[in-house]
Parts: sequence; C-alpha cells; structure tokens
Amino acid sequence: MDLLGSLGGSPAAAEIQCSRKGCRNAASHQLLWNNPKIHTPDRRKIWLACEEHRDWLETYLKERLLHKETLPMPGNEGESK
Repeated sequence: MDLLGSLGGSPAAAEIQCSRKGCRNAASHQLLWNNPKIHTPDRRKIWLACEEHRDWLETYLKERLLHKETLPMPGNEGESK
C-alpha cells in the first residue's frame, strides 16, 4: 500500500536547509570539515550554510582548526561572497 500516494499528491522535495541551529533558510554553501582527532585526513564532514550564517559557521570551524574548505551548493557556482 502506498500511503504517500493515497494522500492525493506527491511528496514534496525536502529543502536543503542551513545547519545553524534554529535556521530554516535554504543552504547556499557547503562547509567541509573534519576532526583530526577522530577522522582520517581524507574524511570530510559537511555543514550547510545560508548566506546569513556562512561566516559564523566558518569562524566556528576555523577557531577549532576543523575547517577544510567552503564550496557553493551545486547550482550556486556563480555566486560568491
């Protein structure tokens, strides 16, 4: 039985949201990071950031020496800071 189909519509695609606590804005950047104490050097974790919280999240990671790289979300390649 298809419960989603029985509701009369297709499920909405989940919007990719900023990782900042409480933020519901669409993400425009990927912040790649790892914790060298627990991750292998090539491992990358990803936080997502909206324009409003990009600097805050980058600063948080950089202060802890975890930040590796910030990339635009796919489809946002032309946008820059």
